[in-house]
Amino acid sequence: MSSARRYILSLSCPDRVGIVAAVSGFVASHNGWIVEAQHHADQPAKSFFMRQEILADSLPFGIEEFRRQFAPIAHQFQMDWQVTDSAQKKRVVILVSKPEHCLYDLLARWQSGELDMEIPCVISNHEVFRKFVEWHDIPYYHIPVTPETKLAAYDKVMSIFEDRGGDVMVLARYMQVLSPEMCDRYPKRIINIHHSFLPSFVGARPYHQAYERGVKLIGATCHYVTAELDAGPIIEQDVIRIDHSDSVEDIVRYGKDIEKTVLARGLRYHIEDRVLVYGNKTVVFR
Repeated sequence: MSSARRYILSLSCPDRVGIVAAVSGFVASHNGWIVEAQHHADQPAKSFFMRQEILADSLPFGIEEFRRQFAPIAHQFQMDWQVTDSAQKKRVVILVSKPEHCLYDLLARWQSGELDMEIPCVISNHEVFRKFVEWHDIPYYHIPVTPETKLAAYDKVMSIFEDRGGDVMVLARYMQVLSPEMCDRYPKRIINIHHSFLPSFVGARPYHQAYERGVKLIGATCHYVTAELDAGPIIEQDVIRIDHSDSVEDIVRYGKDIEKTVLARGLRYHIEDRVLVYGNKTVVFR
């Protein structure tokens, strides 16, 4: 995304004539400059989706006045909509267990500026990454999780997430199943990387399942977390080819590489407000 400050308008609504004209006409009537525009119509669902980036400095008012003046159009077309300010970076709280590759990759992309976000803290059920995370001047919280303490632990996680002003929670190989209450509390705000090409091989040890099945492609899936295990709306996926000569260890190694890139892409789409969820599906304006 360009460094120029932008307002990002995203919306979905029942499909009908005049939506693009109404939205673009509103922006043009205030001399607004649209620098990126995408839309999609899902004909079977009779639904319409749109994302526009508007140069903030081209408008004569701020984002709150934008919301106030756009509201009648949104009401007219029955829009589910939001407008965000690119200057307000998303606050991404990372959860991790012992697998390190996704955490290392996200921190590297954040530190280099490739992922334009803030990381208010990292939460883990192990102590192993404390020194590494704190070396980046990021607070680290160790919250052990056992079958007996799981609900209390998740209460602490939610409390820290809210106290630190988190916008989105990323499970960067956090090897715990979240409670239904936690999933329901943050719909479309918890992102997971599943080390498999969903919906195949859900749950634990998917690479071992794939090896036993003799598949020729393995992959990774970035998705929103719901109460149903590994079944939330999919944001991004990718695959890599394997063959009969690859061992389980080879497959796990290949998988780690693809997990990192899929999670980074999926998180980027989310923090740039490129993902619109409807039902259990997504429209992703890349």
